[in-house]
Amino acid sequence: MSFSWLHYEFRTLSDCLVWPVANVGSEDETDVVPTYKEAFPPLPEKVVSVEAANEPAGAWTKIRPLKSSLITQVFHVPLEERKYKEMNQFGEGEQAKICLDIMQKTGAHLELSLAKDQGLSIMVSGKLEAVMKARKEIVAKLQTQASATVAIPKEHHRFVIGKNGEKLQELELKTATKIQIPRPDDPSNQIKITGTKEGIEKARHEILLISAEQDKRAVERINIEKVYHPFIAGAFNKVSGEMMQETGTRINIPPPSVNKNEIVITGEKEQVAQAVTRIKRIYEEKKTTTIAVEVKKSQHKYVIGPKGNSLQEILERTGVSVEIPPSDSNSETVILRGEPDKLGQALTEVYAKANSFTVATLTAPAWLHRFIIGKKGQTLSRITQQTPKVHIEFTDGEDRISMEGPTKEVKQVQEQIQLIVEDLVNRMDYTEITIDPKFHRHLIGKSGTNINRIKELYKVSVRIPPDNEKSNLIRIEGDPQGVRSAKKELLELASRMENERTKDLIIEHRFHRTIIGQKGEKVKEIRDKFPEVIINFPDPAQKNDVVQLRGPKNEVEKCAKFLQKVVAELVENSFSVSVPIFKQFHKNIIGKGGANIKKIREETLTRIDLPAENSNSEMIVITGKKANCELARNRILSIQKELANITEVEVCIPAKLHNSLIGAKGRFVRSIMEECGGVHIHFPTEGSGSDTVTIRGHTEEVDKAKKQLLHLAEEKQIKSFTAELRAKPEYHKFLIGRGGANIRKVRDNTGARIIFPTADDQDQELITIVGTEEAVKDAQRELEILIKNLDNVIEDVMTVDPKHHRHFVARRGQVLRDVADEYGGVMVSFPRTGTQSDRVTLKGAKDCVEAAKKRMQEIIEDLEAQVTIECVINQRFHRMVMGAKGLKVQQITKDHLVQIKFPEREENPVSPSSQLQHVHENGETNGEVKVDPTVPKKNDIIIISGRKERCEAARDALLALVPVTIEVEVPFDLHRYIIGQKGSGIRKMMEEYEVNIAVPPHEEQSDTIRVTGLVANLDRARDGLTERVKELQAEQEDRALRSFKLTISVDPKYHPKIIGRKGAVITQIRIDHDVNIQFPDKNDENQDQITITGYEKNTETAKEAIMKIVTELEDMVSEDITLSHRVHARIIGARGKAIRKIMEDFKVDIRFPQSGAEDPDRVTVTGLPENVDEAIDHLLNLEEEYMSDVVENEAMQAYMKPASRMDEPKAPSKGFMVRDAPWTSSSTEKAPDVSSSEDFPSFGAPVAPKTSPWGPKRF
Repeated sequence: MSFSWLHYEFRTLSDCLVWPVANVGSEDETDVVPTYKEAFPPLPEKVVSVEAANEPAGAWTKIRPLKSSLITQVFHVPLEERKYKEMNQFGEGEQAKICLDIMQKTGAHLELSLAKDQGLSIMVSGKLEAVMKARKEIVAKLQTQASATVAIPKEHHRFVIGKNGEKLQELELKTATKIQIPRPDDPSNQIKITGTKEGIEKARHEILLISAEQDKRAVERINIEKVYHPFIAGAFNKVSGEMMQETGTRINIPPPSVNKNEIVITGEKEQVAQAVTRIKRIYEEKKTTTIAVEVKKSQHKYVIGPKGNSLQEILERTGVSVEIPPSDSNSETVILRGEPDKLGQALTEVYAKANSFTVATLTAPAWLHRFIIGKKGQTLSRITQQTPKVHIEFTDGEDRISMEGPTKEVKQVQEQIQLIVEDLVNRMDYTEITIDPKFHRHLIGKSGTNINRIKELYKVSVRIPPDNEKSNLIRIEGDPQGVRSAKKELLELASRMENERTKDLIIEHRFHRTIIGQKGEKVKEIRDKFPEVIINFPDPAQKNDVVQLRGPKNEVEKCAKFLQKVVAELVENSFSVSVPIFKQFHKNIIGKGGANIKKIREETLTRIDLPAENSNSEMIVITGKKANCELARNRILSIQKELANITEVEVCIPAKLHNSLIGAKGRFVRSIMEECGGVHIHFPTEGSGSDTVTIRGHTEEVDKAKKQLLHLAEEKQIKSFTAELRAKPEYHKFLIGRGGANIRKVRDNTGARIIFPTADDQDQELITIVGTEEAVKDAQRELEILIKNLDNVIEDVMTVDPKHHRHFVARRGQVLRDVADEYGGVMVSFPRTGTQSDRVTLKGAKDCVEAAKKRMQEIIEDLEAQVTIECVINQRFHRMVMGAKGLKVQQITKDHLVQIKFPEREENPVSPSSQLQHVHENGETNGEVKVDPTVPKKNDIIIISGRKERCEAARDALLALVPVTIEVEVPFDLHRYIIGQKGSGIRKMMEEYEVNIAVPPHEEQSDTIRVTGLVANLDRARDGLTERVKELQAEQEDRALRSFKLTISVDPKYHPKIIGRKGAVITQIRIDHDVNIQFPDKNDENQDQITITGYEKNTETAKEAIMKIVTELEDMVSEDITLSHRVHARIIGARGKAIRKIMEDFKVDIRFPQSGAEDPDRVTVTGLPENVDEAIDHLLNLEEEYMSDVVENEAMQAYMKPASRMDEPKAPSKGFMVRDAPWTSSSTEKAPDVSSSEDFPSFGAPVAPKTSPWGPKRF
């Protein structure tokens, strides 16, 4: 069986070419010269058809076509090889499920169809990788599988697997098979292949090709004594290198450090044999004479040389191999191996190398070592610059300095160091003092401040042992006078610490942050006041109250008293009081822009917190000193008193009764406040001992609350007794009565206090009675009778004139619903509309029915006495009078028990003048009718119905709501600031003052702003506008002062330095001096001009700061030095960290060349002359240090890095060649004639249209 694969490549052109997949042979075609016809085949006479895909591939097929990202492959599975043969209709059976699973897993698109022979055709579309995976899955799951084995040598298995198994995966994907290779520990050489027959054959062929290719290669291992390896490798590996280049093999000789005799040669079989022969020949030739000599162990390293270079040089010059015993061996015998006539020369060179270096020692006190080395090694580096081959070693704790290097240079270095030691001994001194280790950290100070100050002041070095040494010895080194002064000060500090004391203060943790202050400002002031006292606060996470003070006894006591005083003030300032203020007055307490509340806070030194706007709370919380809180409370209450008709009364009630009067969760006092119209009752704080209770509210309600409170207090003093009873919630309103009449009657009769549940209480049926036992029982008896009567349902009839029926049933019977709610749910039935009956039926509890009849009779009397009056208000003010959602007019209706009707809105209001003109134009009155301006318009008249006195009161209330307009002078240029961004400013003022503010149009350029609102609000609005104008004018003046400009001239080359990295320097100047600094643009003429904008004084200080930087920059110099580019990366360090540190240490700027620069080794150092010199010395020292590592690494690479194929000489290119070209032909054929119909028979003839497998073109 074989697959019929078609590989379609989609183009962006209208047609599509079909490229057959060609199997390219493995033979090397680079040496085959194609013929002219193969390289340039003639064009076909006919268009290639789909069937031509199976024809032999020509030369054109070797040209790789451009591939699309999406491809399509189609293949065929014969009936006999199908796994599932039940498919009768597309999309059915297990086969369809498998296809869906493959599409989801691979992302490829599958289409299945049945051929006439019941074979299965599958078209797979998608990206190449997805198509290949899908094909493998399809073959494995939809086609029957076969298996076969192929045997290849075990050592070839790893080449089939490839690196990380990549070769095996590629082979499985390419052949759509499963290949199983035995494990390394399995001796079998059989590889199992599972898949389709064609796939198995392809996989088997590929595996055998890999094995055949490996058969051509060989690996040879030969054992040559290690002592002869240097002769085979040659000096600097020249012999082995030449051998590898000539034979094309790879020769692996173990390095000197590896004790191994085996040499491995790999490559083609013939070349490997040649290399082996040459190695054995060298071995036979070099079986020569050896001599052994004794060389001191310490001199062996000089014979070896850096990286073994000395041994290689001897081998190169004399051909003699020098064997040095391992470093861990005690042997001093050195063996020379080579030809007899060369051994003498080699021996001379060995002794010369051994004696070329010497070791010398110098006695110098150990404490002077660091002074000899100098700061950052500067002193020593000056010596080593002249003698770089000398190695100087200082041993810790020993009075000895070792020097190693060339004999002459070692002597020179020894003399220089001896002079330095003598000089230091003459002018330096040291001393040691004993101080208890517990004081060491205090001597050092926070972050080393104390000890660093002493070091800088006396120019000495102080060594304090670390805590883990537990030593009490402190060493001071330096100038004799400085040592004595430092010793004296350290001993004084220690003596003072011995006299110190520690004191713990208990300060509540909540006050710690306040005492420390923001960013530690307050505690810094305390420390400045008591500089000798150390104050330690506990960690905030520990919640510890202990604050530790340490220092001289007297100072600690003073600091403790000061802190206790601060804490007492904080405790005093943490007093808190709550003030109930009616919600509608909160905004007045705050004032315009928070002016009122801010003033109260500043003058009383308190913190005042108001509830959120969306909160129902009326409480304002004041925090601070008690006296200040009381002062702030009185001032807030006085504002409320001014704004409303508020009376404040103080009642004296014994403090012991306060809790019982307040009741559980404030139940008793809340019931009094609700019953008396929402008055505020303020009890003094618990424990104050005050007997004064304050009542605030309207005069009548305050008097009422006062009587109830005193009566309740009297009852509590006599005897307090409580009883409870239950009644349906709908009876509660009747029991209370209209305006509390019923319950007041019970209270007056019995003297007991009756508390009904609030809307928030869970038990809505529970009624509580409080008072003396006798009063409570009497009240309970009366209430029980009332409740019992309410349960006794009766039906009664009353007469109501039909003309009043509409009033009761209007607005969906709102009046009747109010009567039912107020009188225990009594049911009132009026006769049907249209009937003239005056009988009205009432059904409910007896007492409720009687009360409801009485109330309805009152309503009828009001209707009989009802009058209607008119209130004239211009229609444009109706909306303001009514208020949002009619709330204002509803309140007037409720307060005065009247009905108010507003006129319908006029659609197109016409002014009186336009009305006159309109009448005159019609000609109906000949222009003789005059409109009386005193006669109100129909749309301005508001109708008020009710009792006469109530109607008149309601009219006065409506007229009080009519807005008035005033004019305020505001300069025109300030209007836009008054309006604010998107009108936010003017909108805020209108909301704050409850007025309408009209700003004239821009075209008018008027200075007058019109303010419309209630008279009470206009004065506040006028004051607010005037205050805002003053603020804006002050801002304008400030803006003018800030716009002062100062221009300075600075050479453009200094601009980058003034700006700094990422603008850091210039940004700091801008912040420090509060100015704006503008540098010239690239295209500006004056490139040296810098403009500074701000206050005049600030611009001058900013100018001084810039000119100071310029002066520093002018004093700087730039020097170029040569640093090998191979060490640049190490000097710069990771992300520039190392070079930044160098620049910070030496205060210079260092610039390295960019990639591709003419001189890659040139480095520029800029800064003050002395800093530049020091930085250059440091950089040259680093170069010398790093270059030794670079040379060492390069030498190691010579041993480790394989010979590069890039070193092989390339054969000259022959260019493109073809055989049998027309220009090489000896025949004299005539060139074709383009005008001849014989040579070009198709010219001018009709051309057949192109065919395409996808159908004709569509245009």
